Amino acid sequence: MGKNFFRVNNRIRAAKMLLIDEDGTSLGVQPLFSALAKSRERGLDLVEISPNNNPPVCKIMDFG
Repeated sequence: MGKNFFRVNNRIRAAKMLLIDEDGTSLGVQPLFSALAKSRERGLDLVEISPNNNPPVCKIMDFG
């Protein structure tokens, strides 16, 4: 998948998501504002990697 297929940061529409950190550790279900804050604290991006799951799965990573 190319970069155009992923929702990143403020383009994510889900209110809650299963959050995975940059090391691959699950941080549990988080509200969007909390997940965005965690990614910004680390200087990284929040990327929705599995939008069709319930809840969607997002990962903190350097998306470039």
